[in-house]
Amino acid sequence: MAKKPKPFRISRKVGKFHAERRLLLLAMLGILAYSGYIWVEAHPEHNPSAPLDLRHPVGMATATKLVALKDDVPECRAVIDRSEVGYAVLDPTGEGPCARPDRTRLTDYPFAPNSPPMTCPVAAAMELWRTKTVEPAALDIFASEIARIEHLGVYSCRRLYGRSEGAWSEHATGNAIDISAFVLEDGRRISLISDWNGDADEARFLRQVRDGACGVFATVLSPDYNEAHADHFHFDQDGRWTGVCR
Repeated sequence: MAKKPKPFRISRKVGKFHAERRLLLLAMLGILAYSGYIWVEAHPEHNPSAPLDLRHPVGMATATKLVALKDDVPECRAVIDRSEVGYAVLDPTGEGPCARPDRTRLTDYPFAPNSPPMTCPVAAAMELWRTKTVEPAALDIFASEIARIEHLGVYSCRRLYGRSEGAWSEHATGNAIDISAFVLEDGRRISLISDWNGDADEARFLRQVRDGACGVFATVLSPDYNEAHADHFHFDQDGRWTGVCR
């Protein structure tokens, strides 16, 4: 009669080896998790739970934090305070679709010809764009600082493209700004209407600052979008969660 096969058993040594491996693996995972926590704590720009500070680098969590400001003006102003950005709060004005309950003016910004009232979320994004994109690009490409950022206005009580019907422009509530040119400290002026096309440093600069704006504004429109934007960038902070960058 054939012998029955012996049941398969794991020896104590083998079982102990696998148990030790599991403990080692759990320890390694714990170390990695703790290291990740320490790294995120040291890099608040990547930490979704860290308060937004406009002085921090732009990170993986920055865009989400900026989106959250669009419907929370008190928090937006808390961010500007925390970031030590100069600003003034103006009285609400307007009515209907052109009501402007949030009128915030940046007081230390190199705007020209003036510093216009805008919504706080636009103001916060403008500060982040200037310090993290425009100024570094000017120094890198032209070895010069920015003296002025020229705009074509913020508020305009109108529908999109001035039509008689349809959706209202973000300009109607001061939630958008049009940027037309940049003046360097050395006197050079870089404008979209004159310098967008070509391979010169001016064109490279304009595209670099356009691309940088896409990380902080909900909508970025440039001369690449259509003829109506041939002479300016349009930036706004509308309520969409997915940005437009063209």
